[in-house]
Amino acid sequence: MRTYCLRTIATTLLLLSAIVFLPATVNAQAAGKASDDIQMVLVQAGHLVDPASGTATPDQEILIERNNRTGRGIIQAIGENLEVPADTEIIDLSGHYVTGGLVDAHDHLGLTYKEDPESNKYYFTTLMDSTPIRAIQSFSTGFQKLASGFTIVRDLGNNGLYADTALRRAIEQGWVPGPTMINSGIIIGAFGGQFSEIPEREETVYPEYLNADTDDEIVKAIRRNIHYGARVIKVCVDCQAYPYTVDQLKLFVSEAANAGRKVSGHVQTPEGARRAAEAGLWSLDHDRAMDPELHAIMAKKGIWRAGTETPKAAWSRVSDEEWERRIAMLRDAYDQGVKLVFSTDADYFIRGMDRGELTLEFVKTWKAAGIPHADILKIMTTHGYEISELENERGPIKEGFMADLIAMPENPLENIDALHGIDFVMKDGLVFKRDGVVAPMDFFHNGPAYGWDKK
Repeated sequence: MRTYCLRTIATTLLLLSAIVFLPATVNAQAAGKASDDIQMVLVQAGHLVDPASGTATPDQEILIERNNRTGRGIIQAIGENLEVPADTEIIDLSGHYVTGGLVDAHDHLGLTYKEDPESNKYYFTTLMDSTPIRAIQSFSTGFQKLASGFTIVRDLGNNGLYADTALRRAIEQGWVPGPTMINSGIIIGAFGGQFSEIPEREETVYPEYLNADTDDEIVKAIRRNIHYGARVIKVCVDCQAYPYTVDQLKLFVSEAANAGRKVSGHVQTPEGARRAAEAGLWSLDHDRAMDPELHAIMAKKGIWRAGTETPKAAWSRVSDEEWERRIAMLRDAYDQGVKLVFSTDADYFIRGMDRGELTLEFVKTWKAAGIPHADILKIMTTHGYEISELENERGPIKEGFMADLIAMPENPLENIDALHGIDFVMKDGLVFKRDGVVAPMDFFHNGPAYGWDKK
């Protein structure tokens, strides 16, 4: 009996000691695991390009701390001959020019015209492509753009029923690789959106557009988009014969601002563009209605110009007259000091050219307008970070910022076509492309590695 009691007491004491010391053991293991999640990376840059100042500093190193649990790669230090931990990964780009990622300030990742042009209506897409297939298109398009160095994309509608939000969340949660997305959800417009409907097919407007004609409908549409993940609001200012009034557009601005959002305006008529400028929209998109008078207003009010300047090429079907007007107005906007961003609206299917390569083709318009190459690079980077409102967290290569880097053998400040030679891309401190070869497997996870609750 006594032996049994002693054994029981001994067993109990062992159990109690295990319980007492269990938290310490678990915490120690957790601490060890946390340290395993941290990876230090040193990028050795032959030249570090700062587009904001137009300078290229030789022999610079960038030390990055990559947290594989949060998905964040933060720049820790920049300089020469940095001291680094012994197990730091070294990336030798000593023969390259390194700079921050590029930005496309206007695209539609989930919209692709079919081979036969749809007269700018894309009825086939609306009727035949479900939101799931458009989400897959979005991933493919974003993947291709990231491979060409575009680490940020403003995705402004035409993505079905919030395929854009689905992709943004998938990227942020760690399911798939892709650019940082500033998405708009469904485009809001007056009755009919951009379509010319027949009464029997009125329902095809949705989900390409949210009809909003009254003040209450405008507020409801904005709130719906924000609730479903929009980071910016997109409005069709004048897509029908009944454009929004200045007061209605001001309502867009104030209601979006109530939730910390800006408003991007599709404009296609001179009157609509002027109303949008008077209302103080964040950006005016598409250049067809822009002229020197409007540019003067935009420059004075600090409104961004996202002109989506399609180049003249065999695939673009841009007429000589349209081309001459386009480059003249782009140059006028530049000369008047309008805030310019690189934007494409590049939703075309061109055989033999992926969407990243297609996006870079738009640089031709800027060159034709006579804009200095260093300024084109600044517009494609610094200005892109600013219109996306990310300039204080990612884009610039600065301490404390997310590590989004691209590299190429030639100097883009002197020759902007050097961007066609981008052979290294880093997103969030993780290498996506190295030596010209895309190696994305580290971006794929079998679950929401960086958190499932990202909205």
